[in-house]
Amino acid sequence: MPHDDDVTGRIHPVPTPAGRGGAERELRVEAVLAAPPDAVWRALTDLRRMPSWSPELVTMLRLRPGGLRAGQQYLCVNRRGPVLWPTRSVVRACRPCRELSWLTTSSGALWVWELAPAGEGTRVVHRRPVPEGTTWLSRAFAPLFLGGNEGHADELESGMARTLAGLRAAVDGPGRS
Repeated sequence: MPHDDDVTGRIHPVPTPAGRGGAERELRVEAVLAAPPDAVWRALTDLRRMPSWSPELVTMLRLRPGGLRAGQQYLCVNRRGPVLWPTRSVVRACRPCRELSWLTTSSGALWVWELAPAGEGTRVVHRRPVPEGTTWLSRAFAPLFLGGNEGHADELESGMARTLAGLRAAVDGPGRS
């Protein structure tokens, strides 16, 4: 699980607490960005930018009127190679400059972004717990189309690191990614 070293800015593994293993383990990456929390929040919550950072996400389409808020729903389209699939996500938390999270109902994954001041910058933690375990749909889909549940979880974790690096480049400039 990649983790940012405050001194070098590089990503390093960080152990997560004991719990579920394999595909249902909590995935986690974190980094300290030079930008302040409000700048990071503005970039993070412009969900039109997320597909440019994420290797799997193609688009996030808002399903209800209004802006980003708890309860808002999104249709997300994902891609891995030739495989394209939709998911539905419901925003669980939208606390400015602190937390953004959404539950992907088709997989059972909770995608969490946590922000905290770190000196003049921002510590960003991006994690993916699966609080109730993966859904039957996810357990069936991943082996058939994504190379297996555990392998896909490994890909997701690597993709989370790339997404965080993209966010970092967007707010800190390309030299820090």
